[in-house]
Amino acid sequence: MLHELAARYRSNLFDSVIPFWMNHSLDRVHGGQFHCLARDGHVFDTRKYVWMQGRAVWMFSRLYNRVEPRPEWRDAAALILRFLDAHATAPDGTTYFSLSEAGLPAFQQRKPYAAFFHLLALAEYSRTDPGAGHLPRARQLYHRVLHWMNNPSSLGRPALPGQPPMRALADVYVKAFMALELRAVDPDPCYDDLLRQCLSEAREHWLPSRRTLVENKAERLDSPDARLLCPGSALEVAWLMWHVLEALQSQDSGYERFLLDVIEGSLEAGWDREHGGLFYFLDAAGEPPLQLEANMKLWWPHTEAIYALILAYSKTRDEKWLRWLERVDSYSFSTFVDWEHGEWFGYCDRYGNTALDLKGGPYKGFFHVPRCLLFSLQRLGEIA
Repeated sequence: MLHELAARYRSNLFDSVIPFWMNHSLDRVHGGQFHCLARDGHVFDTRKYVWMQGRAVWMFSRLYNRVEPRPEWRDAAALILRFLDAHATAPDGTTYFSLSEAGLPAFQQRKPYAAFFHLLALAEYSRTDPGAGHLPRARQLYHRVLHWMNNPSSLGRPALPGQPPMRALADVYVKAFMALELRAVDPDPCYDDLLRQCLSEAREHWLPSRRTLVENKAERLDSPDARLLCPGSALEVAWLMWHVLEALQSQDSGYERFLLDVIEGSLEAGWDREHGGLFYFLDAAGEPPLQLEANMKLWWPHTEAIYALILAYSKTRDEKWLRWLERVDSYSFSTFVDWEHGEWFGYCDRYGNTALDLKGGPYKGFFHVPRCLLFSLQRLGEIA
């Protein structure tokens, strides 16, 4: 089974996903990358979303640095990063959310996530082009992102008296991911302190009654926001925290058991036993979720599940992870993969029918699918 998976993932990544984005997304006139791509790859919206640009730089650079130094991957990363560096940062040091085709500011979101992905781009590309000054700018963004996360009012999001205090699981993910990436290229020991903090914070999101992580850590489960579950997000955080343990060379078997519980519990809570696939959102108390897309099946939770399961099996050799993997993999490749035009569909209804046949947009780009396939191939290689 694992050999067959590896062969299919390798073919899907190198023969379908990467060529789709290489052939259709690169803007060789203005620079950067188009993200809003229809099923056949034509551009239906020329706006360029900064966080998707950063993800693409990270992905192309990762392929160049960790798989094979193909000039076309390096050139794609450089093309997008030059556009980012030239246009993404506002005069006050914040980061725009979206830009026009030529790089004019289009929208500024009051969140730090666009800057976070610019940081990831700089950090990974610094391996590709060392000595070009990318790493110092990544460090500068690191401190800015931390400041914005700790002081939301600095981005125009003041704490209001009627708003209960909460911590987003997404913030734990962001801190851990950027610390891991910078730690790999920068010897500063400060990153280890943040990684240990993230391990602790992730555990605080644990909800024993559902054996998964809540999206927003609050004092009480008395609101839809406090009860919100996203199985894909919990799975992504679980495998990322295992990467943290590996980076810190931690042998904490108790924490490893916690991560295995998160993976299993998130799958059991989120799997649609009637129609298959992972629900996008759930309410921990079984109340109706407020998100209209809650019952939909999206591509990225399934990519996170695939890699989390391969990682769990690589750590334990327990056959139950292979049974789950077979289920998730079968659903994903029969539901999301476009065998005619390449890449994956992103948005399906509860029954697995394609709801939107786009291949890219403001939230889907060259990131979750290729990262899953690449990371899975690397772990499968270790198992073999």
